[in-house]
Amino acid sequence: MIASTPTSLLARHKLPHWLAGISCALLASGAAAASFEIAAPPSLFELSGKGGARIGQSITIYNVGNAPTDLTMRTLDWTFSPEGEVSYHDALLDGSCRPWVTLERHQVRVNPRGNTLFRFQVQIPADAPRGECRFMVALEGTEPAQMAVIKSKGASMRLPVSGRIAIPVYLATNGAQPKLEAQATSLRTVQGRQMVALTVHNSGDAHGRIHGSLEAVDAQGTKHELFPEGGPILPGQTRTLLLNPQPQAGKPAPALTLPVRLKGTLEWELGGFKIDTVLQ
Repeated sequence: MIASTPTSLLARHKLPHWLAGISCALLASGAAAASFEIAAPPSLFELSGKGGARIGQSITIYNVGNAPTDLTMRTLDWTFSPEGEVSYHDALLDGSCRPWVTLERHQVRVNPRGNTLFRFQVQIPADAPRGECRFMVALEGTEPAQMAVIKSKGASMRLPVSGRIAIPVYLATNGAQPKLEAQATSLRTVQGRQMVALTVHNSGDAHGRIHGSLEAVDAQGTKHELFPEGGPILPGQTRTLLLNPQPQAGKPAPALTLPVRLKGTLEWELGGFKIDTVLQ
């Protein structure tokens, strides 16, 4: 699930726990705006099928608020940049597989403190090529959830913004798979701090993800456990992922003192990268 109160862009394609939901009960122009307190597991779908197959899936929509919520259901195309930026697209992109998708219905009402099941189906054409079909199933508040105020050079503009949860669907067709290659480890300065980064290329025809952690020992002999930032690496894409130190309870993530020795294995769906190097 991606929970947001967007205009058209989502800043980061990070997938929080499904119960994160959002609540946007704000005041606009002196009147209370409609709330949007919806949760919808699962956070994403990773499916596979052959040409001619029909695949059905369901989403359980929870209303954690005290008022009934009306939702509009639709599909969206989306793009994901190497920097981790997601853009939604109402119009069909070239090669879009959204015409394969049938939604059970386009309007849903969820009672307060209740839930409902929503279904969708993907009909893979018999002549579908090997590759990956990607789209979003979007749950959008029918009423504006808030009024966003944008100020620029002394000007003020008010725009209605509706709550949205957008759930990505990845469908690998006819055996499509990722093929991830670790190209380099490096140091990046982020907000004045030195951080370890891993550059990964996907030469496959489906998305992949990096999992696991590395042990880092810095110049002070301090051990850190580093975890790669989330998000997919799409086919043909090269991404540089930051490796974030594990923060201690109630404290910010510790800073690294150079040089840093990295050792361990990061895994992906069909393999892993063994890393043993020193960065200075």
